[in-house]
Amino acid sequence: MIVSTQAPLLHWDRLSVPLPTGADRPHAVENLSLDLRQNEVLCLVGESGSGKSVSAMATMGLLKGEMSQTSGAIRFAGQDLTKLSPDARRQLTGSKLSMVFQEPIASLNPFYTAGAQVSETIRTHSDQPAAAIREKVLSLFEEVHLPNPEQIFRAYPHELSGGQCQRVMIASALALDPAVLIADEPTTALDVTTQAQILSLILALRDNHNTGILFITHDFGVVSEIADRVAVMRKGQLVEVGPREQILTNPQHDYTKALLAAVPKLAPRAARPVQGKPILEVNSVSKTYRTGSFLRKAGREVKAVVDANIHIHGGETLGVVGESGSGKTTLSQCIIRMVEPTSGQVQIAGKDFLSLKGKELRKARQRVQIIFQDPYTSLDPRQKVGDAIAEGPLIHGTDMREATKISHELIEAVGLETAAADRYPHEFSGGQRQRICIARALALQPDLLIADESVSALDVSVQAQILDLLADIQTQRGFAMLFVTHDLRVASQICDRICVMQRGQIVETGAPDQLFANAKEPYTRALLAAVPGANRVFG
Repeated sequence: MIVSTQAPLLHWDRLSVPLPTGADRPHAVENLSLDLRQNEVLCLVGESGSGKSVSAMATMGLLKGEMSQTSGAIRFAGQDLTKLSPDARRQLTGSKLSMVFQEPIASLNPFYTAGAQVSETIRTHSDQPAAAIREKVLSLFEEVHLPNPEQIFRAYPHELSGGQCQRVMIASALALDPAVLIADEPTTALDVTTQAQILSLILALRDNHNTGILFITHDFGVVSEIADRVAVMRKGQLVEVGPREQILTNPQHDYTKALLAAVPKLAPRAARPVQGKPILEVNSVSKTYRTGSFLRKAGREVKAVVDANIHIHGGETLGVVGESGSGKTTLSQCIIRMVEPTSGQVQIAGKDFLSLKGKELRKARQRVQIIFQDPYTSLDPRQKVGDAIAEGPLIHGTDMREATKISHELIEAVGLETAAADRYPHEFSGGQRQRICIARALALQPDLLIADESVSALDVSVQAQILDLLADIQTQRGFAMLFVTHDLRVASQICDRICVMQRGQIVETGAPDQLFANAKEPYTRALLAAVPGANRVFG
């Protein structure tokens, strides 16, 4: 651990941030007093709604409306940021305090190249000539280990991977050599190998630039790899702060103990005996994307899935793991025919799913449902959740009274009160919304449930609840589940078998206990080695 004994770089002094009128509590952040030191990585942890990101947004001056009326002080370099004029604060936060957000694709402008966007940061705060700015940006791209900086400079965000976009954002944040870097969940959506690379990069940047880093995360595996100190927040209040080892191995607050108890362990289980009938059979499924080009020149060909073969029985869970771009999601979309496979066969409950059309296909789709990663965008904000759950049965011919009954029963089955049926999605937390999405997927009593990164965006305690819920309902109803994830810790606990995908191909399949103990493929071993905190005992 490298921590300066000098005065704090950043000091939050009894910071309070009000919530809008009608919220569930008066303050998003209440009386926060905390220091960030030079050369330190301070990890800020807590569940969704704990005030982590609001604290960061208040520091950067990004809050609007009622929430911008903060009290207390945020001191940097002897100045209270909350007392500066908007122009003075913008100049200071742009050059001395920088922030990297969770979703790089949403943070980058799709109309401008990566190089242009990082160049803008330098041009806004300096009068350097264009040639010098270009050289600076290329140097930054090299520092964050982007391949072929010249090519990345000219590339648009959609032409880059998630990990590359995140590196571009980090380069932009470092463009003016800031004293403080705030990283808000920068690795949540990344696969384990890319995540390990980003964490290593952040530590190297800390050492090379003497930067103080506020790292916001809900992943205690990440905390164990990167933190010098850890601060724990709950419902806007700081409940515990201390050195990493103290917090992770000897927490004092009950809330911290509960968070650590919910951390998924890399504890692979043996496969359960197969009892149900075959539900899903995928034989030699391939998906190739071909793009044309100007004047009919040869286009580009991408083999997203290559000769995939999988099968799942009723009551069984098959996990699909691999890096971003390995073909996991494309395979699941081919199965449900959100995209049409180029070749191969898919049988669901004994029916040739790929040959069905029109009414036959719509009827057969009752047998397979999908839960997506983001519960916030999966629900119509204008539709009450009871109606959203009843919609599927209504479309397939169930009368209103029976569909409403199904909706209410499922709302209770996923651990919510029946009164929730009359509320809108924005009135629920992320974990509650994901429960609603599960209820909606189960409304048609599917034989196959596809969960596509359905818990990756949730904090550890909510994640544990959703995993337990899926396992309990699967035991009751006996459906087969295809569980797509980049988190091998989660896969090791919920899956009976796991198949590993690399560049569109399934390279290895096995029960978790066998696969994790005796992986045959170097790629599988590399994935396991990259799991943050894999061998760590928490609490």
